[in-house]
Amino acid sequence: MSLAFCGSENNSVAYKVNNGVLNNGCFVDALNVVPHVFLLFITFPILFIGWGSQSSKVHIHHSTWLHFPGHNLRWILTFVLLFVLVCEIAEGIVSDGVSKSRHLHLYMPPGMAFLAAITSIVYYHNIETSNFPKLLIALLVYWTLAFITKTIKFVKFCDNNIGPLQLRFCLTGLLVILYGMLLLVEINVIRVRRYVFFKKPKEVKPPEDLQDLGVRFLQPFVNLLSKGTYWWMNTFIKTAHKKPIDLKAIGKLPIAMRALTNYMHLNEAFEAQKNKNTLHPQGSKSIWCALCFAFGRPLILSSTFRILADLLGFAGPLCISGIVHHVGKGNNTFRPQTEILGVSFISSQEFLANAYVLAVLLFFALLLQRTFLQASYYVAIETGINLRGAIQTKIYNKIMRLSTSNMSMGEMTAGQICNLVAIDTNQLMWFFFLCPNLWAMPVQIIVGVLLLYYLLGISALIGAAVIIVLAPVQYFVATKLSQAQRSTLEYSNERLKKTNEMLRGIKLLKLYAWEHIFHSSVEETRQKEMTSLKAFALYTSISIFMNAAIPIAAVLITFVVHAHIFENADFSPSVAFASISLFHILVTPLFLLSSVVRSTVKALVSVQKLSEFLSSEEIGEEHDKCSEPRCNDNHSKYQVLPLKVVNRKRPAREDWNNYSSPLRRPVSSTEADDYCVKVTNGFFTWTPESTPTLSSIDIRIPQGQLTMIVGQVGCGKSSLLLGILGEMQKVSGNVIWNSIPDSETGKDISPERETAVDTETRKRGSVAYASQKPWLLNATVEENITFESPFNTQRYKAVIDACSLQPDIDILPHGDQTQIGERGINLSGGQRQRISVARALYQQTNVLFLDDPFSALDIHLSDHLMQEGILNMLRDDKKTVVLVTHKLQYLPHADWIIAMKDGTIQREGTLKDIQKSESELFEHWKTLMNRQDQDLEKETLIERKHVLDRKNIQTTMHSREALFQEDEEDEDEIPESDDDDDNLSSVLHQRAKMPWRACGKYLTSAGFLLLPLLILSQLLKHSIMVFIDFWLAQWTSDAISSKVGNNCSFCEASKFNHFPYTRIFSILCCLGIILCLVTSIAVEWTGLKVAKKLHCFLLNKIILAPMRFFETTPLGSILNRFSADCNTIDQHIPATLECLSRSTLLCLSALAVISYVTPVFLIALVPLAVICYFIQKYFRVASRDLQQLDDSTQLPLLSHFSETVEGLTTIRAFRYESRFKQKLLEYTDSNNIASLFLTAANRWLEVRMEYIGACVVLIAAVASITNSLYNNLSSGLVGLGLTYALMVSNYLNWMVRNLADMELQLGAVKRLNGLIKTEAENYKGLLSPAQIPQNWPDQGEIQIQNLSVRYDTTLKPVLKHVNAHISPGQKIGICGRTGSGKSSFSLAFFRMVDTFEGRIVIDGIDIAKLPLQTLRSRLSIILQDPILFSGTIRFNLDPEKKCTDSMLWEALEIAQLKHVVKTLPGGLDAIVTEGGENFSQGQGQLFCLARAFVRKTSIFIMDEATASIDMATENILQKVVMTAFADRTVVTIAHRVHTILNADMVIVMKRGVILEYDKPEHLLEQEDSVFASFVQADK
Repeated sequence: MSLAFCGSENNSVAYKVNNGVLNNGCFVDALNVVPHVFLLFITFPILFIGWGSQSSKVHIHHSTWLHFPGHNLRWILTFVLLFVLVCEIAEGIVSDGVSKSRHLHLYMPPGMAFLAAITSIVYYHNIETSNFPKLLIALLVYWTLAFITKTIKFVKFCDNNIGPLQLRFCLTGLLVILYGMLLLVEINVIRVRRYVFFKKPKEVKPPEDLQDLGVRFLQPFVNLLSKGTYWWMNTFIKTAHKKPIDLKAIGKLPIAMRALTNYMHLNEAFEAQKNKNTLHPQGSKSIWCALCFAFGRPLILSSTFRILADLLGFAGPLCISGIVHHVGKGNNTFRPQTEILGVSFISSQEFLANAYVLAVLLFFALLLQRTFLQASYYVAIETGINLRGAIQTKIYNKIMRLSTSNMSMGEMTAGQICNLVAIDTNQLMWFFFLCPNLWAMPVQIIVGVLLLYYLLGISALIGAAVIIVLAPVQYFVATKLSQAQRSTLEYSNERLKKTNEMLRGIKLLKLYAWEHIFHSSVEETRQKEMTSLKAFALYTSISIFMNAAIPIAAVLITFVVHAHIFENADFSPSVAFASISLFHILVTPLFLLSSVVRSTVKALVSVQKLSEFLSSEEIGEEHDKCSEPRCNDNHSKYQVLPLKVVNRKRPAREDWNNYSSPLRRPVSSTEADDYCVKVTNGFFTWTPESTPTLSSIDIRIPQGQLTMIVGQVGCGKSSLLLGILGEMQKVSGNVIWNSIPDSETGKDISPERETAVDTETRKRGSVAYASQKPWLLNATVEENITFESPFNTQRYKAVIDACSLQPDIDILPHGDQTQIGERGINLSGGQRQRISVARALYQQTNVLFLDDPFSALDIHLSDHLMQEGILNMLRDDKKTVVLVTHKLQYLPHADWIIAMKDGTIQREGTLKDIQKSESELFEHWKTLMNRQDQDLEKETLIERKHVLDRKNIQTTMHSREALFQEDEEDEDEIPESDDDDDNLSSVLHQRAKMPWRACGKYLTSAGFLLLPLLILSQLLKHSIMVFIDFWLAQWTSDAISSKVGNNCSFCEASKFNHFPYTRIFSILCCLGIILCLVTSIAVEWTGLKVAKKLHCFLLNKIILAPMRFFETTPLGSILNRFSADCNTIDQHIPATLECLSRSTLLCLSALAVISYVTPVFLIALVPLAVICYFIQKYFRVASRDLQQLDDSTQLPLLSHFSETVEGLTTIRAFRYESRFKQKLLEYTDSNNIASLFLTAANRWLEVRMEYIGACVVLIAAVASITNSLYNNLSSGLVGLGLTYALMVSNYLNWMVRNLADMELQLGAVKRLNGLIKTEAENYKGLLSPAQIPQNWPDQGEIQIQNLSVRYDTTLKPVLKHVNAHISPGQKIGICGRTGSGKSSFSLAFFRMVDTFEGRIVIDGIDIAKLPLQTLRSRLSIILQDPILFSGTIRFNLDPEKKCTDSMLWEALEIAQLKHVVKTLPGGLDAIVTEGGENFSQGQGQLFCLARAFVRKTSIFIMDEATASIDMATENILQKVVMTAFADRTVVTIAHRVHTILNADMVIVMKRGVILEYDKPEHLLEQEDSVFASFVQADK
């Protein structure tokens, strides 16, 4: 067939120009080519030559700077233009197909226009990004010409009476409008930017974000095409393959997305709500309104995208129906009759009756639908992330103003607040993400049912009814599922709490041989957890089963009804396969419905919680209440002081001050200056209802002097400090500050505070406060000490020296740059305390409050800190220091003493005043002090000796191994193990391939019965599914062919018999449904079995691991295995495994079916598969990194919240609120940007996979149409192929996403395996139980022969060749410097350390031969750190339940606790909270003593057991121990040497060797004995 521009028929009208050139259709078409050719000629040289020199862009981000007005409109118009041009080309080809020769002019001009349109947008994009607006002139000319030529064509059509019935007329009209609009856009650019026809062009600057090279998240700044396809992510994902993604790689957030910006929006919305709703400004309703006001707009956009995508989704079934229908009729359904101007015209119906046209339309519909869907997801998730950041900031600001009593009285625990941040804000984020579904789902369901009705009539409604009736069942299952999840969560929290306690107290458990008790307790909770996990698994499998089975059931019922009841109904392949696709579409919203409803309910609960939290009591509110009814004289005092402060800072306002207060001058300056704080008639309480904790407090703390507060345990010393700091609720009285905020910290006072608090702020500057329980940040040692202050080397060194921290810093793995774990987990109590004090000393504040800083320190460290730190550094600088202490020997240093008793002030004054007026009290102190004379010279002498000694110690400590010589302070030291993969310092990236070994380990743990069942059932299920559809194709093809064959005769006999077909169809469907059930149960069952096995292995290994393992592995890391990793294995892996296997097998079966139907497809499959492989390969690496970043940036954020809650009093005392808020914003932003990049990466993948899916559909459609037309492929198989092709496009991205998830989740299995390989301690002994006497050791005789001990085979010995003999019943005292090996000595008795030489013989038995359990259960020890477990007091004293109540009361009496326990509700059954938080440190220590007394063993070791007890109690204890244990062997390791003066023998140790071993009195007589010097120093 010949080819010519105007066609080559002989009588061609095409070449006649009788009626004028413009009336010739072919000429008009030729004229239309001119503008396009013009544009291509003009722009190509500019694009190729001009851009060579322009290749190095001015600025990295300017390539994304879009600044021409009407930018987005231009892109949208161009896309529409391209689509219309494709239609015009198709229309030309279709209408030309009926004529005898080819008319090029029908489709060549639109082809050229298509090229020109693409060129125009590429050209425009390059001009815009390089900012050369003058070059836009070319486009202006082009749009003008195109508009004119199209208008001529349109006018000519109108002249020739071609109307809207002809498709070409409509297309031409559309093109005129589009070109006209593009011309207007171009003119608008000139009008706004004035780059031509105006004298001065308008200057524009790029936005701030684009000038900042740190901003790498470009989604808001790129053009529409890049926005829709995430093209800008390409470079990012490529680089991720070369090097790991870290926070630096993802850069900063754009300003509009930062937490601060969003918080401002949210706050404005809250304020607006407050003004509207004065009754409940923080109620749930007003919170919802505020959230919608602040974040509603993008949600509307997201919902619009979503609805558009859902409507486009119906194009699939409709096009399939059309294609199969036309293919069945041979695709030649029309012969166009209309010929005008020598060419054929077709109507739109005729155009859409072409199967190829439908295939192309389907392709475009799929592309658009997928793009809209991903855009909808992206916008919703971005909104959710912004919302989460804003709410977290809002919560944090509230925390900063929370009243302390809420926290301490348990109304609001740190856990609840962290849950609010970790869980509830995420619930809200997810709700906003799922929100568009609420509007989109009803639309989707209604349209779907209507279309089904259109295809199948009444029987469709029956099928839809099946789906809709089962929806409530699905919802019921979903609610049950979430209930099961909740109860699982409760049990797993309980299990974690127990595991946490077990791990924190592991040393004690091993020493007391109680591992089995705690092991069985954790196991028992795990059993309960497994029971609720079983319910969870059951409902999950039902849910999975229903999602798979409902469409099968619906299709079965519909088709059987349709075939049998409506005898003469149309049951063709086109109807059948379109219906199947529609049923699949309908199931999706109904499946989502349950999760959306669940998410909505959770969001409502979360907002309720948030509302309760936001309306809880704030600090400073009570000042407001107190400040109104004040009488005048008080008022004047309050006024003068703030002015005085203002005065110091801004001398300019001095005259104003003199003016305004002539009446108030009489306050004498001396009176005003000599006190720092004054409390008059103060009554303070923690909760408004309870009786005041502190009553009638009248004290004065002198300015620039050292004030000490003393008193017995629990008399309110710490409360007094907090009351003065404004942390307690003031019932009545005044606290008057006279301090001057210093220049450095006084300036940053948080701006958002009510006026009442404001006067408070101006009254009090920053106070350096060291709380009794040291509070540390999860940061380096240096950051903890400088605490956000500028670094000053000289001062830093002085502080480190005063707190004797240098030796500790030397042995930390990275010196003072070592990260301190959460709550200072890798430091001993003493180190934590000293760092906390060092922080207070380092600050440049005028006032310091130190709450019992000596409690965890030995005598040398205490003395050194007192002398160097408190006296030399602070008092000499004229700082006001308030010191709470039990160490009465320091009283002579005090300038002012406040003695407290039972919440009131017993006495205040100088030591001399008290000596005169309260001689009894003074004498009492004196006896406790053991110190008659105050000889400072002697003290300084010893101080020097001490320093020398320390230097010696330092020299031996330069090596890393020396860590364990320093075992004393640093027993709990945790060096960071380099191989642990969530190391405290850095998370190591393991960028290996898929973890196949972990996968193998996981599956083989399931056992050899389940594994084959799992694999076989999956394969069988998918084979049956394919078979069902094949049978349907056969059935419908036969039905339609019988109809066509019997068209002529209308006799009854010709009725098609559906029965044999429906019978087999029903059997297959039922089989399919049963197999769905089997597979879903098999997967969940496998998951359960594996979860049970792995946890059991892990727990058994950990509890028997040697102590060294716990010292070298961070506790957080072990806990993570039990929490996050176990949770992943319990709940996530089974679901992911199911999803992955389903989507993979669906894709494979679909590709197999398409290849079977049209083998040609295999050729096209190869390039698509290669592209797919590379996309998933790059995506998996990036996704894993981003997922890890998302998780790892969440941890600092959450720990910042919990840190803040724990250290609230310290932060507020320092007045550091704004600094911490700033930190929070940084953490939130880094977490949000990781989440945003993760979202963008997921969208990047999905868009690409969906586009590949669309290509599969197009190729399959074109191939099967061609195959059907030329090779007589049955229309049923065409329908089958297309239905499966649509499925591929749905499941491809699921497959890759699940693969990435699976890879991430198998990491948990890998990490668990790593821990399961831990070596256990050797618990078996050489002696059998029969060989060990029942009551061994009954004498308590200990022989130590040439003993050498080390902590690990790789480390140096900590005890070297020690020999000693301890007779039965002797009292032995051991003393020595920190790190001399005292504690190692005690641990050697329990075989907690590696004894590599020598032996210990107790009552004639070498302890190395005993089973560990026996040995440890027959000795008793009290450790330095008090460890209490949550439970009752009875459980804490006697977990083995061996003792009677009278024995327990006796032990409590010995430990001086009987009166305390008697007053508690429940007595022995009173509750001890986690970590013994409801008892003071001293009381905790006493409980530990009682616990040891209960055991009644004949050997008893006390390891510095009385460190945190006041002297009076300690003296009583010493006496009691001597009497109660008269017949037992007692070994005491002492900080305070005076506690072992009454011992029978004293051992003095140094660096693992015994220096002196003799009676104390003998040693004291020797002038040069080390022991004597110790005693001297301790006086």
